[in-house]
Amino acid sequence: LISAVAVVRAEVQQDPSAETTKGIGISINCSHPNIQIIDFIIWYRQLPGRSPEFLVRGLKGSKELKEPPGQLSVAADRRSSALWLARPRRGDAAVYYCAVGD
Repeated sequence: LISAVAVVRAEVQQDPSAETTKGIGISINCSHPNIQIIDFIIWYRQLPGRSPEFLVRGLKGSKELKEPPGQLSVAADRRSSALWLARPRRGDAAVYYCAVGD
């Protein structure tokens, strides 16, 4: 018997959907009001038919995202974050996930 247990310590809420036109920047927002001091904010994306891939993680402030070009911005109180895609292309259409963990 194999069992898996997921321990959720910080509830994460995201915008249900976001759309933009090719080349027009877009911000994807995430709320994590119960984040703890040691927790990283981690963003992934899942392209159609592919496994999720790691994009970026951060603790505070902002962090550059090289591929796709953009930036992770973490609010001063760390209760929310935003993933900014600067020049989205058609190939960047995906499901974007934010997560919190140490």
